[in-house]
Amino acid sequence: MFNSKEEFIQAFSEKLRTTIGKEVETATEQDAYRSLGALVKDHINKNWLQTNQQYEKEQPKQVYYFSMEFLIGRLLGNNLLNLQMLSIVREGLTDLGFSLADLEEVENDAGLGNGGLGRLAACFLDSLASVGLPGHGHGIRYRYGMFDQKLIDGYQVELPDPWLSEPYVWEVRRPEDAVEVRFGGYVDTGVTPEGQLTFEHKNYEQVRAVPYDVPVVGYQNETVHTLRLWSAEATQDDTLALAYKQSMSGNYLTHKRSLEETSDFLYPDDSHEEGKRLRLKQEYFLVSAGVQSVLRSFERMELPLSSFPEKIALHINDTHPVLVIPELMRALIDERGMSWEDAWEITQSSVSYTNHTTLREALETWPIGLVRELLPRLYMIIEEINERFCQSLWKQGPGDFDRIAQLAIIADGQVKMAHLAIVGSHSVNGVAKLHTEILKSREMKKFYDVFPKRFTNKTNGITHRRWLVHTNQPLADQITEAIGDHWITQPERLQDLLAKKDDSAFLDQLGKVKQQNKQQLAAFIKDVTDITVDTQSMFDVHIKRLHGYKRQLLNALHIMYLYHELKSNPSFEMTPRTFIFAAKAAPSYYFAKKVIKLITTIADVVNDDSDIQGLMKVVFLPNYSVSMAEKIIPGTDVSEQISTASKEASGTGNMKLMMNGALTLGTMDGANVEIHDLVGDDAIYTFGLSSEEVLHYAHHGGYSARKVYDSDARVRRTVDQLVHYSPFSKGSTEFQDLYDSLITYNDEYFVLKDFANYIATQQRIGYDYLQKRDWNMKSLINIAHSGKFASDLTIQQYASQIWNIQPVNIVR
Repeated sequence: MFNSKEEFIQAFSEKLRTTIGKEVETATEQDAYRSLGALVKDHINKNWLQTNQQYEKEQPKQVYYFSMEFLIGRLLGNNLLNLQMLSIVREGLTDLGFSLADLEEVENDAGLGNGGLGRLAACFLDSLASVGLPGHGHGIRYRYGMFDQKLIDGYQVELPDPWLSEPYVWEVRRPEDAVEVRFGGYVDTGVTPEGQLTFEHKNYEQVRAVPYDVPVVGYQNETVHTLRLWSAEATQDDTLALAYKQSMSGNYLTHKRSLEETSDFLYPDDSHEEGKRLRLKQEYFLVSAGVQSVLRSFERMELPLSSFPEKIALHINDTHPVLVIPELMRALIDERGMSWEDAWEITQSSVSYTNHTTLREALETWPIGLVRELLPRLYMIIEEINERFCQSLWKQGPGDFDRIAQLAIIADGQVKMAHLAIVGSHSVNGVAKLHTEILKSREMKKFYDVFPKRFTNKTNGITHRRWLVHTNQPLADQITEAIGDHWITQPERLQDLLAKKDDSAFLDQLGKVKQQNKQQLAAFIKDVTDITVDTQSMFDVHIKRLHGYKRQLLNALHIMYLYHELKSNPSFEMTPRTFIFAAKAAPSYYFAKKVIKLITTIADVVNDDSDIQGLMKVVFLPNYSVSMAEKIIPGTDVSEQISTASKEASGTGNMKLMMNGALTLGTMDGANVEIHDLVGDDAIYTFGLSSEEVLHYAHHGGYSARKVYDSDARVRRTVDQLVHYSPFSKGSTEFQDLYDSLITYNDEYFVLKDFANYIATQQRIGYDYLQKRDWNMKSLINIAHSGKFASDLTIQQYASQIWNIQPVNIVR
């Protein structure tokens, strides 16, 4: 697009005039961002068009990735990197008096996700485009993200996240591709003269789904794929008709909002009936719009329906989009006259499913009454799927009522979405070796016994270009200088760095890069919190969604223990530490919000105590996001991955931090197990119960938190500070519920059981951190092995082993 800095400056200045109507001298950063985005988009659009035209001509098999979340973050820098424009644009903007880093800050993080599941989906789309595998995403264009997290007196307060308050530079509205999605009403069943059943949906509420397409740019190739985001929009006819149907009891705007609320919020609160209804409505809205769109694309090929699985793969990211299965059945049977048997063969052959949890309570279910009321035709189809599946189980083991009840899709008044996903797909994968083995041997053992060939493992991955090349350019430059740049397209080549593990000069430079990144992180912390941290201290980082099993509470209790020792024991020695937290708690998750209050209270006490200045600081960074993670991760020394063993399906934060040279402090859980297998005992710090021990306690009992409390003075003293008079509780009952979760309710996540081992491991880390050369060598070993977790490699496994799609070379 630009062969030189001068060409860019000329093109940018012209775009500023034609887009904003300003000269460079009077343009604001907002003006410059919008103009730069428009300029980059012009180039992307050419490749986007070419990609679509080539796919239409060659008709390769394509995958459509359905997910309720796509945590794509900011796209300006990532797009410039993938288009090979980063250096020229950065230099050109500098000459014009702008900073590319400042312009990147103008862009809002897209409010399309919450955690690892959504970031995984974003990484997968990036890798599909970068390795040239035909694939696209289907999601929802939420008007508001999860929420904007504020801390007021240490408490989390949720405010709306209006990420679309400014026009989103990267999206293209496609009203010509809008479809209708129907809710409620009833189904009228009839019979044709030939004896074929017919199903007519009547008296339904209709919502118009309008797609907004976001380009997904491949790395230094001509490939541009599509993330199609669906927005619920009401036409004037829709709202007037609804008002009339309700006897003109409300006004136009009220009815318009009732139709459009479907795409308002990511994960509406489902602790009440209306929230549950809206959440299910969202799931079907995504699925119905997406399936209709995919069928339209397929039918343009003018091929028989029987060839659908040869051209289309539909992948569901967790159970939220599992209604793809009955919706595809509905579209094939009701709208295209296909028989049940043929439609079922097509559906099963096309759909694959990723499971993301080992937590039984997290497996999604919906009340029968709600599904039947909101989705009457789909409920009929789900009932039929369940009936036929249960009949097949009966043939395998007549009279085994318990087994059939445990495997049924509809049971105990609930529709079990994971069961529907397994029965209606041809592939079910876990996201780490340990996770998949737990699914097969415990959580889904009975299904594994029925479908042993259906279960596979695909360990999660991350796009190393986003999380290393773009996020940590100084480290990426050092790697390239040492081993060449082949690793950027062949991430497994990062292993070539192992040849440098005894190179003192290289290790010293690695330490300097980390120190430079820590200084930048410290400046960010100062800007956000007004807390000054010591960049010579060890940066111990715990960044992830706040949940009981992720055990931010264990980390907090350890800090309380350290504080007590520093205050009461003059001979106590510790390596200076800065503890950094960032996390959002779900609005209705009372326990998690109390943990945030505890951490912020600890921070106030520790940071204001002059006795321990220079030894410890505690920071909670509010409103965690992708762009914040990009600032934190390069400056991290220790990566806290301390989930209760067997509870974390995989994790991807552990991979991002490892890739940037942080050392993992973790339980043998999720992908931590695979990190350990790669780097060995000396380059990771593991502690705590094994997954087998946790699962044994869960199934057989035998754990007493009270006994641990009574037998370990450190545990007792630390936990008592939650409720007895201490610098943290100050005699209040603020943290009584946290105390009760540990003692009264027997410590569900084994925080106290692992406490002593966690303390000892932290002490060892503190000592090792002072041995700088050895620490840098361990850091290098982690970086060198992190290519194993590149999503380019993961997605190629999905492509060859699940989706059966082949790369396509886009030629302009």
